[in-house]
Amino acid sequence: MANSQSFSRPTDLPSWSALTAHAQQLKTRHIKDLFAEDDDRFNKFSIELPRILFDYSKNLITDETKAALLALAKESDIEAWRGKMFGGEHINATEDRAVMHVALRDKSSNPIMIDGLDARPAIDAELERMQKLSEKVRSGEWKGYTGKTITDVVSIGIGGSNLGPLMVTEALKVYGSKALKMHYVSNVDGVQIAEVLEGLNPETVLFVISSKTFTTQETMTNAKTAEQWFMAAAKDKSAIAKHFVAVSTNRKLVTAFGIGEENIFDMWDWVGGRFSLWSAIGLPIALAIGFDGFTDLLKGAYEMDLHFQQAPLEENAPVMMALVGIWNRNFLGYPAQALLPYDQCLHRFPAYMQQAEMESNGKHVNWAGEPISYGSVPLVWGEVGINGQHAFYQMLHQGTDIIPADFIGSVSPNTPVEGHHDALMANFFAQTQALMQGIDANQVRKELAAKGVSAERIEEIVLHKVHKGNRPTNTLLLPQVDAKTLGALIALYEHKIFVQGIIWRIHSFDQWGVELGKVLASAIQPELSADAKINPAHDASTRHLIAFYKNARK
Repeated sequence: MANSQSFSRPTDLPSWSALTAHAQQLKTRHIKDLFAEDDDRFNKFSIELPRILFDYSKNLITDETKAALLALAKESDIEAWRGKMFGGEHINATEDRAVMHVALRDKSSNPIMIDGLDARPAIDAELERMQKLSEKVRSGEWKGYTGKTITDVVSIGIGGSNLGPLMVTEALKVYGSKALKMHYVSNVDGVQIAEVLEGLNPETVLFVISSKTFTTQETMTNAKTAEQWFMAAAKDKSAIAKHFVAVSTNRKLVTAFGIGEENIFDMWDWVGGRFSLWSAIGLPIALAIGFDGFTDLLKGAYEMDLHFQQAPLEENAPVMMALVGIWNRNFLGYPAQALLPYDQCLHRFPAYMQQAEMESNGKHVNWAGEPISYGSVPLVWGEVGINGQHAFYQMLHQGTDIIPADFIGSVSPNTPVEGHHDALMANFFAQTQALMQGIDANQVRKELAAKGVSAERIEEIVLHKVHKGNRPTNTLLLPQVDAKTLGALIALYEHKIFVQGIIWRIHSFDQWGVELGKVLASAIQPELSADAKINPAHDASTRHLIAFYKNARK
């Protein structure tokens, strides 16, 4: 992503030094006082897009903070790097690849140049194949080996090949076919696939196996189990072609599995797994909500791509979201980031973004391979808002760590039930207000006294009821969670990740940290058989744990 001419440590930039000094001054302030001083604060620190209202006014920021953060973006060459990504340059330097998931949803008619070739024909061809297959299955034209139509789809994948399609189909379930049930298998723990397969009919199930290499251990273990289950009923290997399709680059292994060439969908090395739902990895999405729905998802993301490319930095939602995150992480020292959707259909969104953010920016060296002296991605976690209120919000309000949070809500629910949505959204608005304002000791005393609590008792408990407030939040308000809005929301976070990676000067598009444990696991697995010897090179803890496991199985 960088060369010796373009490299600099962010800590060497004048804006970084200015922000460090500014943070020391602002740490003595309270967000509620900033609101009291400026009633126009919401208008200054919010951005209204066609599908998302992004309010970042409940952060510990001022006009001076925003100006300094924008200077940091300028000095980090965000605009130049943005151009390099959209231009197909190899900004994934450690793997020498372009980063072009944005090409998959490009709805212009312009050529998409990657490595000297126009990728648009290949992208369009794959989309056309996805459309044909999804329409055949959904219409009932696709028949299984006994002539019956498909009633269930089982998607087998791991990481980005699972989390993206799962999150989207859950979010857009209300738009899906009632005649086609979706199931997902990712865990190599056999319990998951056993539970999914139980009750399914081999004659009416379609398996989608997603693995770039078709060698991913977790995915192929589950795929083989699915094949064995299917063959126990079908008996004939040729029947596999009517019940299994694949998304992979390894055509040799896929065809050896029994899947026909016409049912192998391509992937490209310029699309990272956690950004791949826009590709044929999204085939389960097209099957679930129809190809028109999948196209709308792409359109919504493309709208956000255009906004990211064209809007001035100060009015650019992904840029400002990224900069506020940098401010909270690096200058105010907050260690984590909560994602709190107040819409049940987004219940898998925190898990999806957890991978997207932490796998991308969870790095410890900069572009030059030097250890970084500042924090990279915070711990990203979250849960559906109302459930969280009765679980971890206690810590958000009164814990010793300040955890910034993104609150995501919708104006209209996908499934209206009288009286429910207003109750939900009342909590949505109240929680960000409570986290920002808090309640001080004098307010607690007045409230308790009004309830008739004795002065002595009040003094015993007053400090336990104090909420300091000053807890930063972003609010993202969506009109409704439909395909276009969801596409825009996902793309917003993708571009936030990109901007933060550039400022931190880290490689956002590799994932070497995923590989080490998998390599060791492949060496350990043969040692778990009853007669196998345990490698003496393992550390003492690992040797004894493996021995205990093997003895306990006898």
